Formats: sequence, C-alpha cells, structure tokens
Amino acid sequence: MTTEQVTHYREISAEYLAHARRLLAEGDLKQASEKAWGSVAVLVKAAAESRGWQHESHRHLWQALGRLEDETGDQEMREQFGLAGELHTNYYEEWLDERTVTRYMAAVERLVGKLGDLS
Repeated sequence: MTTEQVTHYREISAEYLAHARRLLAEGDLKQASEKAWGSVAVLVKAAAESRGWQHESHRHLWQALGRLEDETGDQEMREQFGLAGELHTNYYEEWLDERTVTRYMAAVERLVGKLGDLS
C-alpha cells in the first residue's frame, strides 16, 4: 500500500468534485460530467491502491468496485458507479440534459462519500 498515493487520489477527488459543482452551476455540462467521473474514478483507485488491487484501466476500476461492493454489501455502489460512467460518456457525446447531469452528480456525490470511507 502506498499511503502517499492514496492521499494524493483523495485530494484529487475532492478537487475534481468541487470543480464539477462549479462547472455545473455555470452550465458547462460536458466538463462537469467529466470532473464528476474523475472524482469517483480516483477514489476507486485509492481504495484499490490501499488494498493492493490493480487499478490501471476501466476494467480494473469496475473489478475493484465489484470487490468493494462484496466487501460492504452496498449494492447501490455499482449503480452509482454506472451513473458516473454515464457522465464520463457525456463528456464525449454531450447527450445528457442539465436535469440528468444534476441527478447523476448527486449519485456521484453519495458514492464519493462511501468511497472516501473505504480508501
């Protein structure tokens, strides 16, 4: 376990989430979506790093999330991570409206809280 790396991931996550909130308030749905995804992705990396799990690819992130779900019994985590993934796709496709981005970001914020406790 690399404590410094875990701390770094946690700090980046907080920065990304704060930035996502600002961007959403400004109406920049594309950038808000990507920052929200990033805030979750780096926390999954933090939790994986603290457990010695791989976390170099999207596949590894999904595998780590599944293991965290098994560890906690929290079945919402996979759904929330899926919504974060939809936000990531929105960065490229720009197909989600403001109401949807706002809802998905709320799910991301709940997941960030859970993952912060696990990393």
